[in-house]
Amino acid sequence: PPGYVGHESGGMLTEAVRRKPYQVILLDEIEKADNDIFNILLQVFDDGRLTDSLGRTVNFKNSIIIMTSNIGADLINFSEDQDSKIEVFTQEKILEQVKKTFKPEFLNRLDDIIIFNRLTKNEIREIILLQIDHLIKILKNKKINISLDDKAKDWLVNEGYSMDYGARPLKRVIQSQIIDKIASLILMNNINDDQTVSFSANNNELSLNVK
Repeated sequence: PPGYVGHESGGMLTEAVRRKPYQVILLDEIEKADNDIFNILLQVFDDGRLTDSLGRTVNFKNSIIIMTSNIGADLINFSEDQDSKIEVFTQEKILEQVKKTFKPEFLNRLDDIIIFNRLTKNEIREIILLQIDHLIKILKNKKINISLDDKAKDWLVNEGYSMDYGARPLKRVIQSQIIDKIASLILMNNINDDQTVSFSANNNELSLNVK
């Protein structure tokens, strides 16, 4: 508001869309948002535009808005031998909770509501390969090579997989077991340019070798 530092700059969301109209906007755990947020979203959904604190109209017609929610997560109960797909009955129960949580005028303006299935270990493995590939590209610019054999990948899958939390532990495992260990090698000057850090797994532990 006027009188406060930063009042002359637009809002974070409107300013981002004003500068780059083609946006994918992610609103995580939307059920925790204040009612004022829902009122703003209704305006965006209805008119495709929003007016910021400076009176500027920002066009959202080229933006895609994705909202996530944990509503109904307590209804999903998987065991190791169950299929990853959520039963139709459970999906219906989740949708009932969604309707109890959000107002009809909000839900009616959504293009679709998607209930995601649990990630399988194969899908976790694919995520690992993508993240490692990204890390390889970053380290290549620093003249460091890394490689992981199948044992190391399997170890990361088992350590980073959780039926309750999906892929959330995975980032933490890669950070502590791969990235932090490489960072330590760099800080201790235990690796030279163009050397390769090779990861494997033995006796339920991840090991590394520098050559």
